[in-house]
Amino acid sequence: MVCAFEQRSTERTDVSWPVSIWNPKATKFYNGRSVNVSKDGALIALPLNAPVCEGQELELNFPRTETLAKDKGGFARIKTARVVRVDRNDTMTAARIKVGLEFEDSIESYPDSLALE
Repeated sequence: MVCAFEQRSTERTDVSWPVSIWNPKATKFYNGRSVNVSKDGALIALPLNAPVCEGQELELNFPRTETLAKDKGGFARIKTARVVRVDRNDTMTAARIKVGLEFEDSIESYPDSLALE
């Protein structure tokens, strides 16, 4: 898929972190990896069986280490996000789908981007 113009308003950083999404329609978690992240969203890779579609609201979980969890009071940084793109071009070669997410939180709520603080 080729886009004629860039739609992102903030810079993305390539980073491969383990993530999980909660899909309320399926009432199930799906494990994957981040591909890149920014203040406004993320691109994540999920298994082929993850039932996602554009416009759907998901919960994205960035796990924390035990030490960080004790310091911050929780084992995950949780973000509510809306699916803005589903890329199924890698399904035959990588057996995954890439999902573009836009975070529902305003930028003012998290001015220091996705640092796992």
